[in-house]
Amino acid sequence: MSSGIRATVKVSTADECPIARFSRTTETTINQVSTSVSSADETDGTTEFLAETDHEVDGPVTGPVFSYGTTNVYRRSHDGEDRCPCASLGAFGCPVHRYVAADGDVTLVFHAADFEQLQDVMGEFQDRFSSVDVQSLLQPPLEGTPEERIFVNRGKLTDRQLEVLQTAYNRGYFERPKGANATEVAEELGITQSTFTEHLVAAQRKIFEDVLEADT
Repeated sequence: MSSGIRATVKVSTADECPIARFSRTTETTINQVSTSVSSADETDGTTEFLAETDHEVDGPVTGPVFSYGTTNVYRRSHDGEDRCPCASLGAFGCPVHRYVAADGDVTLVFHAADFEQLQDVMGEFQDRFSSVDVQSLLQPPLEGTPEERIFVNRGKLTDRQLEVLQTAYNRGYFERPKGANATEVAEELGITQSTFTEHLVAAQRKIFEDVLEADT
C-alpha cells in the first residue's frame, strides 16, 4: 500500500463554506472538528465543531447544541449540493488530519493516496473556490520531528529569482571555497552584480521565511 501524501492547503471559502462564514461572523478560530462527510455515492453527512462563542444560529450551521462552559458545540448538516472543501475531500475519500477555520478561510491538512489523486483534488478545489494556496506537501517516510518538517514553497519565488538562485547554486557560489563569485554568476546571467545580489537576497529571504517560520 502506498504511503500517500500529506497536503496542507488553505482555501478562501467565505462564500461557499458555512463553517468558514461562521468563523468570520463570530470572530472565532475553529480547530476542533469531528466530521462524517458524505462520500461520492451518499447524499448527507454531519460535521460538529467546538467554538468559544455562544452565538445562536439556525441554518446550515445550528447551535449551540451542547455547552462545555465557555466552549460550545455546533453542528452542520451536509447535502448533495455541498461546495465546501471537506465535502469535496469526502467525495474523493481523502482523510482529513486537521481542519482550521479562521476569518472566513479554511486550512485543511489531508491525506491523498498518490500524486494523481492529489492533482484531482486540487483541480476540484481550483474549480470551486476563489483562492487555493498549497502550503505544504509531505510524503512519508519523514525524518525529524513534526516541528522540524518544514515545507519550502518555491512557488513564492519569481521566475527571475529562481533562475538566479539556481544558477548561483550550479556554479558553486554557495560552496567554500566558491566555485564562482558574484561577478561571474552575474555575467552568466547577463545582469549587473548589484541586480544579481538584489534577486539573490530577495530569494533567500523568501526561503528563510519558510525554514525559520518567520512572520511575513
